[in-house]
Amino acid sequence: MGNTTSCCVSSSPKHRRNNHSRLEPYRPEPELSREDTGCNLQHISDRENLDDLPMEYNPSDHPRASTIFLSKSQTDVAVPNKRVREKRKSLYINHHHPGPVRRKYSSCSTIFLDDSTVSQPNLKYTIKCVSLAIYYHIKNREVDGRMVLDIFDEKLHPLTKSEVPQDYEKHDPEQKQIYRFVRTLFSAAQLTAECAIVTLVYLERLLTYAEIDICPANWKRIVLGAILLASKVWDDQAVWNVDYCQILKDITVEDMNELERQFLELLQFNINVPSSVYAKYYFDLRSMAEANNLSFPLEPLSRDKAQKLEALSRLCDDKYKDLRKQAKKRSVSADNLTVVRWCPAIIS
Repeated sequence: MGNTTSCCVSSSPKHRRNNHSRLEPYRPEPELSREDTGCNLQHISDRENLDDLPMEYNPSDHPRASTIFLSKSQTDVAVPNKRVREKRKSLYINHHHPGPVRRKYSSCSTIFLDDSTVSQPNLKYTIKCVSLAIYYHIKNREVDGRMVLDIFDEKLHPLTKSEVPQDYEKHDPEQKQIYRFVRTLFSAAQLTAECAIVTLVYLERLLTYAEIDICPANWKRIVLGAILLASKVWDDQAVWNVDYCQILKDITVEDMNELERQFLELLQFNINVPSSVYAKYYFDLRSMAEANNLSFPLEPLSRDKAQKLEALSRLCDDKYKDLRKQAKKRSVSADNLTVVRWCPAIIS
C-alpha cells in the first residue's frame, strides 16, 4: 500500500487531452482521376446528348434536323433564273419535249394517285431524286474546299482502267452522269428503292462526321461506298463485295473491302437509321422533286387498287376495333368531342 510504484499507470485527463491535441488534423485524401486509376471509361454525365447538339449538324441522326441536300437545292447559285432552272431540270431528268405541261387534278369521278409511298417508294423516280440530291451536293459545295481523303480519290483508286484526266477535279458531273452511275449499280445488284434513301442518309452522315465535301474527284467512290453499306444493312440477302467487282470490272475485292472498312470507321460504325429519319429523307426528296419539276407519275385510281385500299382499311379497322371499344366513354366533354365517321368506298 505504501509502495509508490504500480504496474497500472493511468494518465490524467489533462494529459490525455494533450496527446489528442498533438494529433494532426484530418485531411481527406484527394480523389484519383480516371487517368490515375487506369480507367478511361467515359462517365454518363460526360457523354454528349444529341438533343443538346445543334440540330443542323446531325441531319442523318436527328429527325427534326433539316437535310443538307434540301438546303443546297434551294440555293442554286449557278442558275439564278428559276424558270430556266426548272425547264432545264425537266428536260434533263423527265426527258420530255418543252411545252405546256398538263397537270392532273382529282375530281369526283376520277382520283389520281402515284404509286410511291414511304414504305414502298417508286424505284425509278427515287433513284432520280437521289441522283439530283447528289448533284446539288457537288454543285453547291464549299467554295474553299475541304480535304479529299485518299480512299475516295478516284485518281489514287480508279474505278476503270481508262486514264483519269488531269483536270478531273475541276469539272462537275452532269445529272445524267450521276443518274446513270447509280442506276447501273441498282439495276445490276437488284437493289430496292428503300436502299437508295438509306444510301443518301449514309452519304450525308459521312460528310457530317468526316467533315469532307463530295466533289468531282471523289463522288463516285463515296456513292459506291454508301450503296455498298446500305445494301448490306437494308437487304436480307445483301450483295457481296465480289459481286460489285462483276459490275465494275476493273475494281478489285481488296479495294472494295478497304473502301467498306474506312467508310465504316468514318461513320464511327453508326449505321442505324431510325424510321423517323428515313421518313424525313423520303418526304424531303419529294419536296425537292416538286420544286424541280420532277413529279412522280400520277395514275387514275383503278378498281383493283381501290379494292386493295379498301382491304387494307378493313384490316386496320379490325386491328384497332378493340382499342376503340376500350377508349369509348359513356359521356364526353364538348371540348374534346370526337366523332368517328364511317365512309364506305364506292367503286364504280
